[in-house]
Amino acid sequence: MNTHPIDQWINLETRRQFFGRTAKGLGAAALASMFQRDAQAAGGGMLNGGHFPGKAKRVIWLFMAGAPSQLDLWDYKPKMKDWFDKDLPESVRNGQRLTTMTANQSRFPIAPSKFRFDQHGQCGRRVTELLPKQGSMADDLAVINTMWTEAINHDPAITYIQTGNQIPGKPTLGAWLSYGLGTMNRNLPDFVVLNCAPRGQALYSRLWGSGFLPSKHSGVAFRAQGDPVLYLSNPGGIDHSARRLMLDTLQGMNRRIYDELGDPETQARIAQYEMAFRMQSSVPDLMDVSQEPEYIHDQYGKDSKKPGTFGYNCLLARRMAERDVRFIQIFHRGWDHHSGLPNNIKRQTGEVDQPAWALVQDLKQRGLLDDTLVIWGGEFGRTIYSQGTLTKTNYGRDHHPRCYSIWLAGGGIKGGTQYGLTDDFGYNIVENPVHIRDLNATILHQTGIDHERFTVKHQGLDQRLTGVLPANVIKNIIA
Repeated sequence: MNTHPIDQWINLETRRQFFGRTAKGLGAAALASMFQRDAQAAGGGMLNGGHFPGKAKRVIWLFMAGAPSQLDLWDYKPKMKDWFDKDLPESVRNGQRLTTMTANQSRFPIAPSKFRFDQHGQCGRRVTELLPKQGSMADDLAVINTMWTEAINHDPAITYIQTGNQIPGKPTLGAWLSYGLGTMNRNLPDFVVLNCAPRGQALYSRLWGSGFLPSKHSGVAFRAQGDPVLYLSNPGGIDHSARRLMLDTLQGMNRRIYDELGDPETQARIAQYEMAFRMQSSVPDLMDVSQEPEYIHDQYGKDSKKPGTFGYNCLLARRMAERDVRFIQIFHRGWDHHSGLPNNIKRQTGEVDQPAWALVQDLKQRGLLDDTLVIWGGEFGRTIYSQGTLTKTNYGRDHHPRCYSIWLAGGGIKGGTQYGLTDDFGYNIVENPVHIRDLNATILHQTGIDHERFTVKHQGLDQRLTGVLPANVIKNIIA
């Protein structure tokens, strides 16, 4: 009996080896991209549009990795001026957990912010002088001052807010949204990650992974240099028609494997190769910011033409929002200010203030802010006491998970809102605590998802982004 050459080749290898081989080249560029035109409602996800009509179609997460100091940016504590270099009262700290970086300090001297806080907007919100642009849009923002988390170190804390669990391996928020709501476009991934120039702690690809969800829901990290996505360009000697022929042949092989084994990941692989083929034309067009008029570059700032900068990535985020990318995450690193905070935070805010403001205003003027949820914040906060030497002009701050600040805008959020209150020391929550589970429940709610009903069976359990402990939608910040 004659055997088809493809069957002969496959029979020489294990299934794992076969998939490993076919994952290389162009396919590797799209293994993390989301696209599946299957039986689920013309690109819809598991929930076929959500549990109820959502106000936000897409989410842009501006993640300040390293934990910006809420005490120097958003949480105004004027009474601390009179406490300079006095010890934090034990009644305030109350035996709370400290990191090993300050647990052995002989004292905990209070370091008031050296920066002025100005009032902005009709809401009268006080915002640091370091963020004049973001302060100017105070009436567009809902600022939460009472975020909290159990994680006290960076990696588990970032993993926690991204996945709902401090232990790596669970799906990230973007993957959950991709899985639940499906795609809104045919030519770009539904979940895109933009990393700014490296500074501070390393970030790992699992922070945009899909965990136990199908791999097609993982985020695709766009690069600042070379091909935006690895292997997107054809190699030398391969033109468009040759690539099409190769993919058709490869799809035939994959379909034979699927007919034999019925593995759904094989169908995902077929769809991902097709997505990669379309991305060869859609991604270069997306990344060509030279198409933007000069006044837009002026709006986003001087770095908006430089790949890898926060300004460039914010402009790309708006271009992706226009193209209906479902979830866009920008990571800006370098906020871990254990020492030299005043100078370091000036540099950081100088990089992010104008572009973040420009993104919100640009979306607003294009009619996209109403259905785009924008979030700004990090993984935890900073202590009121100084780590190391304290002077009037210089201090550092340790990690503080008990309370910190973030803001949200657009996507059905009530602008001009301040939610939650911390004590005079910015150390404990006085009213309206918001756990990161509550934040994730609120994000899901704004996109039309009931977090309690959004579950996936895995390892015998009904898994969900918000876990098994109580989580509440923050209704007071919803318009």
